[in-house]
Amino acid sequence: MRIAVTGSIATDHLMTFPGRFADQLVADQLHTVSLSFLVDNLDVRRGGVGPNICFGMGQLGGSPILVGAAGYDFDEYRAWLDRHGVDTGSVRISEVLHTARFVCTTDKDHNQIGSFYTGAMSEARLIELKAVADRVGGLDLVLIGADDPEAMLRHTEECKARSIPFAADFSQQIARMNGEEIRLLLDGATYLFSNEYEKGLIESKTGWTDEEILSRVGHRVTTLGSRGVRIERAGEPAIEVACPEEEAKVDPTGVGDAFRAGFLTGLSWGVGLERAAQVGCMLATLVIETLGTQEYTLRRANFMERFTKAYGEEAATQVHTHLS
Repeated sequence: MRIAVTGSIATDHLMTFPGRFADQLVADQLHTVSLSFLVDNLDVRRGGVGPNICFGMGQLGGSPILVGAAGYDFDEYRAWLDRHGVDTGSVRISEVLHTARFVCTTDKDHNQIGSFYTGAMSEARLIELKAVADRVGGLDLVLIGADDPEAMLRHTEECKARSIPFAADFSQQIARMNGEEIRLLLDGATYLFSNEYEKGLIESKTGWTDEEILSRVGHRVTTLGSRGVRIERAGEPAIEVACPEEEAKVDPTGVGDAFRAGFLTGLSWGVGLERAAQVGCMLATLVIETLGTQEYTLRRANFMERFTKAYGEEAATQVHTHLS
């Protein structure tokens, strides 16, 4: 399968302040705050939902097509993704804007002050999927992830107009979208991804019941945190897959992206929904054990050993053929 993943491309600049923000605030001067914090650490991480998902697919041996907009400072990040099996040929490079950036300082009480600069992400709305499809010889599935809202709407409309199967995955952008936009983005999707909280928010904002949404999408894929994932189809029994045992819980950031990477790769292998979800859960477990969204290493023997322990010999045999 030729799978394109659209979504934000960003870097995270994370800093640690050894004190407490609260100690620096003067109650009667909050209308004129002027503060500078001397931080101890700076951690620059590669991120953005598009690259996170594509990186995971590349780790599993896939060849995902990243679709998004980055700045003229993207060269080093592009080289990293290219080395890890990601097709970056359809990334739009802005001539005037930096790559999107999240800058955040965390104090000793884990309070945070952060800013998100959208930068080149705003140019994602200028990307045409037909050009992507023509370059790679057609598309079998497009995942429409959190990105510039106008880009998400354009990609969805184009998929519908060109009869390209698509997966709707609003994640972080669901909070700023209204009911009409969400209805447009999910109606006709082959897959609808969300976590449990987002599932309720989708129903609340659209005014559609769970049954009505299931009638409008092919599959509803709901991640359940430590309990795994549930896949629902209209008129069919739900499929529930548990998570493998964790060796450590280091950082949950990027876990949902890793699940999507494994699930989409499993679909491309043709191993079925349950097996695809198991691959997604196993990959997500590797991410939660690692600090950073693209810092894990997939060691195939270890992956298969843990996968077999979690899901059994039959499941492992089907997956091992493709992972090898």
